[in-house]
Amino acid sequence: MPAPNEMTPKQLMRLIGTPECPVIVDVTLPEDVAEDPFLIPGALPHVHTDMQGLITLLFGRPAVIVCQKGKKLSQGVAAWLASEGVAAEYLQGGNLGWAATDGAPRVPLAAIPPKQDGATVWVTRHRPKIDRIACPWLIRRFVDPQARFLFVSPSEVKTVADRFSATPFDVEDVFWSHRGEFCTFDTMVGEFGLTTHAMDRLAQIVRAADTNRHDLAPQAAGLLALSVGLSRRFKDDQQQMLAGFEMYDALYRWARDGFDEGHDWPTTRG
Repeated sequence: MPAPNEMTPKQLMRLIGTPECPVIVDVTLPEDVAEDPFLIPGALPHVHTDMQGLITLLFGRPAVIVCQKGKKLSQGVAAWLASEGVAAEYLQGGNLGWAATDGAPRVPLAAIPPKQDGATVWVTRHRPKIDRIACPWLIRRFVDPQARFLFVSPSEVKTVADRFSATPFDVEDVFWSHRGEFCTFDTMVGEFGLTTHAMDRLAQIVRAADTNRHDLAPQAAGLLALSVGLSRRFKDDQQQMLAGFEMYDALYRWARDGFDEGHDWPTTRG
């Protein structure tokens, strides 16, 4: 019988990428990480001995604790958090169980830029539309939930990146950008190991809208219209980004669960 505070990989997979996902905390030992340098999407590495720091980090939010095998480390940390009144579960089978689960993506640690004060820092052009909202959404939901995004004048992106040790994206001649016919969102999906059927559907729409090739996906025209509308609604880029996250949350759920659903009128039509 499974423990009452145990979560299966399949259960966690349904939560990752959604606003309802608990905080995923990876307490795998450094030597085990060195042998298998990957994270579950959105996981935050944390030292299992720093319980007070973890409680502060969680700030009362529910958590799923992950270690290599889902045994002593993750179960111990989950139990400790529960003793402090924090809702916590541990992942059945840990990272090894996740890796053995069909369709479960894994993020290479080497692909994640260095963090500052516990968060990656990214910089791009101001007044975002498509790629520059889709990419932050992808990073926050699947790579680094605490990521910080800076929006500056196009001519200043690279100098701000240099001065503030930020990672530039969606500008020319940087790593995280368009590659051939593919947009920056495609690049991030590939580099972060996030290729799934749902993400492929979403990426095709983002690519079609961002590169003005609406023949690739009929939904692209709608995404462009909504993106332009958001840019007219908000003067503040940070507010626009967060409003755009709601849109991509909905698109992701469509791509995962609702892509084959239609709608018609009247309802009595055969």
